[in-house]
Amino acid sequence: MATVRICVCGDEGVGKSSLITSLVKDTFVTSKIQPTLPQITIPPSIGTPDNVSTTIVDTSAIPHERATLNKEIKKSNVILLVYSDPYSYERVALFWMPHFRSLGVNVPVVLCANKSDQTSSTPTDQIVKDEILPLMAEFKEIDSCIRTSALEHHNINEVFFLCQKAVTDPIAPLFDSKDSSLKPACVSALQRIFYLCDRDHDGYLSDKEIHDFQIKCFEKPLSDLDLSNIKTSIQRHLPDSVTEKGITQSGFILLNKLFAEKGRHETIWLILRTFHYTDSLSLQSTFLSPKFDVPVNSSAELSPAGYRFFVDLFLLHDKDNDGGLSPSELSALFAPTPGGLPAQWQENDFPSCTVRNDANYVTLQGWLAQWSMTTFTSHRTTLAYLAYLGFDSSPSTSSSHTSTLEALTITKPRKRPSRPRRRRAPPVSRTVLQAFILGAPNSGKSTLLSTFLSRPSPPSQTYSPSLQPRNAVNTVELPGGKQVTLILSELGDHEPSILDNAAKIAQCDVLLYTYDSSDADSFAYVVNLREKYKDHLDDLPLLFVATKADRDRVRQDCETQPEEYAAELGVQKPLHVSVAWESVSELFVQVAEVGLNPGSAYPKGEGERDGDGEGTIGYWVAAGAVCVVAAAVVGIWRRMST
Repeated sequence: MATVRICVCGDEGVGKSSLITSLVKDTFVTSKIQPTLPQITIPPSIGTPDNVSTTIVDTSAIPHERATLNKEIKKSNVILLVYSDPYSYERVALFWMPHFRSLGVNVPVVLCANKSDQTSSTPTDQIVKDEILPLMAEFKEIDSCIRTSALEHHNINEVFFLCQKAVTDPIAPLFDSKDSSLKPACVSALQRIFYLCDRDHDGYLSDKEIHDFQIKCFEKPLSDLDLSNIKTSIQRHLPDSVTEKGITQSGFILLNKLFAEKGRHETIWLILRTFHYTDSLSLQSTFLSPKFDVPVNSSAELSPAGYRFFVDLFLLHDKDNDGGLSPSELSALFAPTPGGLPAQWQENDFPSCTVRNDANYVTLQGWLAQWSMTTFTSHRTTLAYLAYLGFDSSPSTSSSHTSTLEALTITKPRKRPSRPRRRRAPPVSRTVLQAFILGAPNSGKSTLLSTFLSRPSPPSQTYSPSLQPRNAVNTVELPGGKQVTLILSELGDHEPSILDNAAKIAQCDVLLYTYDSSDADSFAYVVNLREKYKDHLDDLPLLFVATKADRDRVRQDCETQPEEYAAELGVQKPLHVSVAWESVSELFVQVAEVGLNPGSAYPKGEGERDGDGEGTIGYWVAAGAVCVVAAAVVGIWRRMST
């Protein structure tokens, strides 16, 4: 906020103008001053909160000045309401507060009991109890109250500082003064902050974690004496919230409640803003979704820092060290996020879409593969959850030095040459690949996905078609030890809309055409599908897979048999696989290899011949050879003639 605009209101004679002149002159002005002072602006160099400029507007309570008064009230960020005697005090509840409400303004009000020098015999505690607390209980708009004296220059700077803080560090979103408790949204934000600062997730903030928290938020160390005093204050109210292990979450929440009760809500705001919270207690949109554009033909992947973060997160929450995250452990891990698991994960039936152990819990391999797929298909989801879960490259330094973008990287653009040259396409430098599985119903697509996750489908006599798209993600180790993450996608009933969508097709690295080698009608579906979507599908590398090879092979009821069809396209002949064979794993290796080296798997276009894969080039090479031979024959004939 660039400017705090304070509207000073109150009955005539309560000392509004005297308060303003005492602030400006830094002393009480004994000479006569004009009834209503002109607007003044205090620059941010005078130690205002958050380095904001402050504009102070004096007003008159005279009835014929009411229009001007109302105009200034509506323009203000905060109202300083001044009273000085029993009559003006009664007018606070009878006129001023109802008047503010009638104007529809929703700004904090700082209540000022001026001319305290005239009531010096009355204890402050008594005035607070008899005058201030009843008003604050009745009117939630009243942010704070203070006693002042322009004559004695008492609390003059403080009253305007309270007005500034009421705008820059409002108490209303944090604390319910009637119930003397922190509001639910504030508690929720503080619980998330506790979760992020509890680096070992043991449920306590250790002395080391408190020290890191102090440096991160306040950029200065916490002395042993101050830490001891903090623990003593917490124990006085909640004895069990401080142990040898550290401070519990309840103790941390209580500490912030004490800050609010003592008027130190700017401390709470400093903590919240360090962790990227806005004035509405939501996380900043630029923090959840920073600018991260992925160029065309490139993709987003996790960086080493991103993988390390998710590995550490898994190990911290695998409390029983069984190598998998149980539902309760997943719930604890996603506690600081809205709604728990990402919506995309729920749509993909996580953890069924990735690698699980015998207890059906996601393993570390499956956990990392799942995040790799999420980053590949929706990098903004990964960025948001990195923010929720506390990705922090420097946990004990100011948050301004950290960015979730450090957890992601962009791959080099994937080059897809034009059709005459595509069979000489260069290798792809990616570690995450996606393959679409296409084929006739009951050709074994779903079974391949289950086998890919080492979860063979149980034998069943009843065929159940896949209606919704389904993904399976796992890591594949290539010859030489290199590992890539492979996403296999079955399109279900969404197949036509996806194959008609150029953007969806562009995400795909390999097309895997499956047909049932024991069903005579199965391969015709592939031929018809390729003909229907020829413009899109011919631009992608492909593999043909004959499934159910453990059964009797039959001739396909199609003009061209699969082997001949593959030969015409200039690609590898169909791979015969069966999920009953251990060698089925080699299929997934070949899919990954085609994704990384796609050149030879592109189908030949019209006019291209067998051999070099470049039909037009081959034609001209052959023509050139004929010309050379013809010239040689002519030369020999001439020599013989002479």
